[in-house]
Amino acid sequence: MYQNGEAFIAFDTSKAKNAIAVAESGRDGEVRYLGEVANTRETTLKLVKKLEGKYGKLHFCYEAGPTGYGLYRQITALGHDCLVVAPSLIPSRPGDRIKTNRRDAVGLVKMLRAGELTAVWVPDEVHEAVRDLVRARDAAVGDLRACRQRVTSFLLRHGRSYPGKTTWGARHARWLAEQRFPHPAQEIALQESIHAVREGEDRLARLTAAITEFVPRWSMAPLVEAFQAVRGINLVSAVSFLVEVGDLRRFDNPRQLMGYLGLVPSERSTGDSIKRGGITKAGNTRARRTLVESAWTYRHPPRVGKMKLYQMQRVPAGVREIAWKAQSRLTARYRALMTRGKRNTVAVTAVARELAAFLWAIAREVAPA
Repeated sequence: MYQNGEAFIAFDTSKAKNAIAVAESGRDGEVRYLGEVANTRETTLKLVKKLEGKYGKLHFCYEAGPTGYGLYRQITALGHDCLVVAPSLIPSRPGDRIKTNRRDAVGLVKMLRAGELTAVWVPDEVHEAVRDLVRARDAAVGDLRACRQRVTSFLLRHGRSYPGKTTWGARHARWLAEQRFPHPAQEIALQESIHAVREGEDRLARLTAAITEFVPRWSMAPLVEAFQAVRGINLVSAVSFLVEVGDLRRFDNPRQLMGYLGLVPSERSTGDSIKRGGITKAGNTRARRTLVESAWTYRHPPRVGKMKLYQMQRVPAGVREIAWKAQSRLTARYRALMTRGKRNTVAVTAVARELAAFLWAIAREVAPA
């Protein structure tokens, strides 16, 4: 029979099955565990239609995880609210040592009803596709680094060390081709490792070209171009940052963005005692790493090179002003921190934190397509 009321539904998702719990509205509303159902679109549709016939309004949630956003998109397409919950921000009791699908679903639905859950930002399908491509490139970078390290380690075991300064260039390639070993097995091992490096370089080049091809058709293309006016940020780093963070306008102020990136100091204070430690390292690791890598360029005095000048000419005047202000301030910030005796890693991290604020300001000037 139809009841004009609200209901809160939580999914504890997995590859094959979803555990379902329902809580009726109100402080004393009934909480029921419905059991486990198959993790398929047909089963989910049947469940939602059944609940629609009983309650007036439905609110759904599930934890962000390896199952992705398919469940979120299906439920929102049916016209209902759905929350994809940040797992690291779910309240938990330190003394609770029992974890089952049933307890997880029931606990999640109670916190949903109480409003104690924090949602993650859900990208659209195109944004997610570009993010998958960028993450594939990140994986290719890691694989290439590992292949190069294997070659270097092999040569070092046999007392061979490249005498030049820069490796993996044309001179280094000629030096590798000149290496000879007494046993044919060692020659084969070295050549196969070098061949793996070449394949990794080709793979990385293909993925970088694919990113360059798809960015102009992406909604974040105006921001990608605007971010490249900032020192230390090129096409790949701009895309890598935006695919992970999304639209920066969803943050009300730069401090929220800094906290999201885990670049703010941790703190353990009580009473009159105030203790601050290193950065929290919460939030998105890939976006934070991209900013820190870009921040290393602010060790040098402010200047606009030939390529950066070309990028700055392609963006609005407001963006150029912010980019130059960022360069002037952040280079001075780095020098001031080093003068105070800070480690260069600490200084660069502080610069990365402020760099996030300048990117937030640019996002206020340039909107996505």
